[in-house]
Amino acid sequence: MCPAPVRKVTISASELDAALRENTPVVVLEVGRKAGESPDPRHSYAAGHIPGAHYVPFESDLVGRPTGTTGHGPLPRAGDLQERLRAWGVDGGSTVVVHTRQNPAVAARAWWILRWAGVEDVLCLDGGLAAWQALGGPLDTGIPPKAAGAAVVRPGSLPVLTAEDAGRLAATGHLIDARAPEAYAGDPQRTGTGHIPGAYSIPGSDNFTGGELRTATELKALYAAHLDGRVVGAYCGGGVSATTTVLALASLGIEAALYPGSWSAWITDPARPTTTGTEPGAHPSAAP
Repeated sequence: MCPAPVRKVTISASELDAALRENTPVVVLEVGRKAGESPDPRHSYAAGHIPGAHYVPFESDLVGRPTGTTGHGPLPRAGDLQERLRAWGVDGGSTVVVHTRQNPAVAARAWWILRWAGVEDVLCLDGGLAAWQALGGPLDTGIPPKAAGAAVVRPGSLPVLTAEDAGRLAATGHLIDARAPEAYAGDPQRTGTGHIPGAYSIPGSDNFTGGELRTATELKALYAAHLDGRVVGAYCGGGVSATTTVLALASLGIEAALYPGSWSAWITDPARPTTTGTEPGAHPSAAP
């Protein structure tokens, strides 16, 4: 695997503030994901957001319609995504800054989807809205009107894995499970729990400290065992937390592939192998 150019994947609150003050063309997107009985994040956005920021509902704009085999978070339809990008004012050369008030993985999923769709210059606001507020950045209650961007979606601009690809990679390369350790370990008494045999556990939350992406030195130490030049892929429960793995590795110049269906798609086929416990185990295809 040849290293990719080291890509800037985050922007600090002070950098964003300077860009907005200088009227640099930047499209700002605030991503919100509904969670159980928690208040709708759209209400927080309406009460005050970064000036000019468009609200992006996670469920409808960053996830396609699930079927019986796609898992919880399939990719959105290209045509639908292009329509939304244009409504946010995204053009071919736009700089897009995504952020959230929630788990950094929510913004990382937006970063990944836009990059997968061919938007070249996408940055995550390091620390999310909390960093903007800590800086003293202004908030606005005005809702930006629908724009008329000209973005053209090019699906597949970042690599993806099918279930078959993920299985092969677990045997021949580095497949990283970004779920929490307890989800990775599973329960031998419960079917549908555990991990893909051969996959290694590095929780997506380990990529951040205080909501900010860890330094290059820290990330290199975290992924040291997986930076030997072989292909790296990532999965999680439904294709969200694993985007933080792709983001972190991109900051090091490593282009990792995402298995969008992830565990929720993997287990739809009972013929696919699973294992429990804290060790990777051996994927059947790795046997001599």
